Amino acid sequence: MPNSKLKISGLTKRYGDFVALAPTDLEVAEGEFLTLLGPSGSGKTTLLSLIAGLAVPDGGQLLINGKDVTFGAPYERDIGMVFQNYALFPHMTIAENIAFPLKMRRVDAATARRQALEALEMVRLPHVAARFPKELSGGQQQRIALARCLVYKPSIILMDEPLGALDKKLRDHMQLEIKRIHRELGTTIVYVTHDQEEAMTMSDRICLMNGGKIEQLGTPSDLYFRPRTLFVADFLGESNLFEGTVTEVRGDHVEVALAQGGAVAHAVTNAPVAAGGKVRVMVRPQNIAMANGVTAANAVSGKVLDSMITGSLTKLYVESDAAGQAPVVLSYPTSMGASRHAVGQQVTLTWQRSDAVAVPDSL
Repeated sequence: MPNSKLKISGLTKRYGDFVALAPTDLEVAEGEFLTLLGPSGSGKTTLLSLIAGLAVPDGGQLLINGKDVTFGAPYERDIGMVFQNYALFPHMTIAENIAFPLKMRRVDAATARRQALEALEMVRLPHVAARFPKELSGGQQQRIALARCLVYKPSIILMDEPLGALDKKLRDHMQLEIKRIHRELGTTIVYVTHDQEEAMTMSDRICLMNGGKIEQLGTPSDLYFRPRTLFVADFLGESNLFEGTVTEVRGDHVEVALAQGGAVAHAVTNAPVAAGGKVRVMVRPQNIAMANGVTAANAVSGKVLDSMITGSLTKLYVESDAAGQAPVVLSYPTSMGASRHAVGQQVTLTWQRSDAVAVPDSL
């Protein structure tokens, strides 16, 4: 990878017999926004702790700017950290809080204050310099924590669920602020979250983790539209997963006989599959439509279980043999003029081959 800022090779961490992080390879480019995403216990926080130097690996190598810091102390790594807990000093003014890292680096007081005020401008809070942390809202305190990290210009900024304590509206606003700052400064950011929407919104790439290993690494679009495993298909966003058996493989296009109902599905795949193999065909709710006429493939029939307006989207739940126990979910934009579907109504659902992805049927 050109202009690599962070390079991890075979990094691993164990706690007794428990493997918190299996041998892992990962490279982050200069100026990239990479998100470590996954459920609790997936290894994302362990990996972040190893990058930060807050934990000692049991094997592997970690390079920052080409320098081996595998066993280096945190202060030797040229990193900054932003936590969910803002960790601001309550007895210091905001300007003093931001200038504190510069003071520790023996920057003279006048320069430190000037750079602290510049950092406040960066997070659009120049008017709070003389206030104390208790006088600010949670969102403002988080922006101050970010400014304190930015002020000494670290090579990499690590963020550990920094928006987890904020309400949804404020969290959405802070996502835009962090992205704006990242875009303006070109800072390399490694961000940890369990929030799928947050990861999709903010990242250049997502590193989705599961069971102490990387499940899939790629752009948000890669993971959402072209998952390689059942875990990725099921974890990221809402999905319909039809059980089936591969009957034919033509390059990255496959034909699948769905497990029940006698339906046939045509799909694409990014994973190695073979004729006779068990797969799940993933189709996103927004990619399913009502069939207007007779269709032989990429179609399932069923009866309407329920219809719900969730805001901007209306969701239709359909019971179908092809989906096993779970109902098929179809979503479309909410509008006054949309036709209503009665509970119990028989319907046929269909989708385009390019919107269907076959993944091996195993977690």
